[in-house]
Amino acid sequence: MSAAGAEVILGTWVPALGIFEKSMSMGKFDKSRALPDGSLMDFAKVYPMDAVFDTPDDVPEDVKTNKRYAGNEGYTVSEVADKVKADFGTIDILVHSLANGPEVAKPLLETSRKGYLAALSASSYSYVSMLQRFGPLMTPGGAAISLTYLASERVIPGYGGGMSSAKAALESDTQTLAWEAGRKWGVRVNTISAGPLGSRAAKAIGFIDDMINYSMSNAPLGEKDLKAEEVGNTAAFLCSPLASAVTGTCVYVDNGLHIMGLAKDSASLPQH
Repeated sequence: MSAAGAEVILGTWVPALGIFEKSMSMGKFDKSRALPDGSLMDFAKVYPMDAVFDTPDDVPEDVKTNKRYAGNEGYTVSEVADKVKADFGTIDILVHSLANGPEVAKPLLETSRKGYLAALSASSYSYVSMLQRFGPLMTPGGAAISLTYLASERVIPGYGGGMSSAKAALESDTQTLAWEAGRKWGVRVNTISAGPLGSRAAKAIGFIDDMINYSMSNAPLGEKDLKAEEVGNTAAFLCSPLASAVTGTCVYVDNGLHIMGLAKDSASLPQH
């Protein structure tokens, strides 16, 4: 989208903001920021943001006094939306690319209520909250997009802590939000179900390399790596006028892995 001329603004999780800004200044993201013309993608503005808090009243005292939040104010969803309105007036595109499951390594049967609800709060309700606050700033014909995962509808052992439920909620909410935001603001709402990628976030799950190998062994397009650019290209399409009649959809960008019902490399199958 930046390569097409979009002005990009970013909300970054407050405890990671300092590390993000330092890494940017040191050029650690330059390879990811490279644009086709050789220039580097830049951000018009970076805001501190914590999408599990809707308003200042929602922020508990232990967070307010936490040293990782020191020096940052106005990081709730409603406050960031107010800042964006003051700084830019309107926006055309809203990208929800965040998730957190504090107990993601635990099987669902071992997940606590607190961990389960935390996963839904950060990974799915945050999309609702963001659209509530940013929707009024969006131009008619604008688009909102999020990222989901196949665990919403298929069992992925190891993807626990309520994260599979959070992704299922995200996909269901995408349809309802498409109806409501479409009628209220003329905004389209979609989500992308991306296949396994070796991103920093995915590495936190602990078995992403195994999932990449599984995909390459079993996906219809298994002879190729899935690239982040392919997910980005789909997002750019969904947010562009080319997709002006597309809303409420989940688009799979996974080399076709989602259609498979049998693992070709299963040890129980005779090898031919």
